[in-house]
Amino acid sequence: MDTNREQWGSKLGFTLASVGAVIGIGAIWKMPYIASKAGGGSFFIIFLLITFIVVLPILIGEYIIGRASQRDAISAYKVLAPKAHWNWVGKLGVLGSILVLAIYSIVGGWIIAYIIKALTGAVSHIDEGQLALQFGLTTANSATAIAGSAIFILLNIIIVLQGVNKGIERISKITVPILFILLIFLTILSLTLSNAVEGLAHFLKPDFSAINSKTIILILGQSFFSMSVGISLMVTYGSYLNDDISIPKVSAFIALLNVLISMLVAVAIFPALFSFGVEPYADSGILFVVLPSIFNRLSFGSFAFVVFLVLFFIATFSSSLSLLETAVAPFIKRLGSRTFATWVIGGIALLIAIPAALSFGSWSSFTIFGLTIFEVIDYVTSNIILPLGALLTALFVGFRLPRKLLLDEFTKSSNLGKKTFFIWLLSLKYIAPIAIILIFLSAIGVLPF
Repeated sequence: MDTNREQWGSKLGFTLASVGAVIGIGAIWKMPYIASKAGGGSFFIIFLLITFIVVLPILIGEYIIGRASQRDAISAYKVLAPKAHWNWVGKLGVLGSILVLAIYSIVGGWIIAYIIKALTGAVSHIDEGQLALQFGLTTANSATAIAGSAIFILLNIIIVLQGVNKGIERISKITVPILFILLIFLTILSLTLSNAVEGLAHFLKPDFSAINSKTIILILGQSFFSMSVGISLMVTYGSYLNDDISIPKVSAFIALLNVLISMLVAVAIFPALFSFGVEPYADSGILFVVLPSIFNRLSFGSFAFVVFLVLFFIATFSSSLSLLETAVAPFIKRLGSRTFATWVIGGIALLIAIPAALSFGSWSSFTIFGLTIFEVIDYVTSNIILPLGALLTALFVGFRLPRKLLLDEFTKSSNLGKKTFFIWLLSLKYIAPIAIILIFLSAIGVLPF
């Protein structure tokens, strides 16, 4: 144990920070669409199984790497495998964290702009067509895009500058409970709409006829990305863990909360969509065009829309903190201080975010293989870096780390025995890698589904 390294102040603080890290854009943006394609209730059954059988083992593995090494995402692999080149997994994770942070900052900037618009009434009482025009004008406005991203990254810098305990943990104790409260409020509001209960019952009724190889791949991808495995976030968070916390138990709790939050998001959104006969789709328009058009038809819809935007902002911001911390941690000693490292990494993320943000406006004609800069970054992170990082993490923990080290970390501060340990190790070494390879091959078009 590195006694000079920062530590989480409490189990609650660590858990809330980890939950904040996994509640990101994917849980709100893509989940409703994928759930509708995968038969509603059947989606959540399979989502739960995949999360616990395939993704949870890797999450546990990342925490073990962090706590066993007590180092940042890059140095952790050097400590645990000093004569190998596994530290490239950490470098890939740091790169992925910076790129995803750039994407999050763009979306976060849009949310900030829309909170202002909602509070001033600029998006109130207008139809879907006008809302679509408003969203197009917002994203295409260079000044708004750059300023929004800069403000979002600046807010991240302010918190991460305070450190793990006084910064990330302290803000997570405030934002994550607020997120739950707002989500429950929107869920109750959605269920009061006409035909909402019928719509929810229709949605939650399992339809296994909708399950096929394509939807299974979609659910696999959603589960991986919603748990933030593959870019060393939890290696970093695990490095701040003390020995009093059971990694498997807290990991299972975080996974369960992730599934619960996904279900609450569905319950908050689907009845509203069903009530107004709107089909969900996987695009930013569902958040900035479709849902506002529904809120505008309610008597107190403007207030409800502001609540939703604040909820979406908290989810995005909580995740982005873990991204910035993961990228900053390896450079604190290299650059001499947390302050300098945070400003440098935050600045790099902004420099990447600016051209990506401009790809919705003045740089929209600039493409790489037919994709805009934003789309290239999104594709590389979602389809290459995350699945590759998750695969290498599973292989590193399963085949490279000593069995005794794994058993000690797995059973520390818990009554879990060798039987549970071997079930976890089996899933990590064989089931998870096969699932990741299927996702990767499907994403790059090698598989016909």
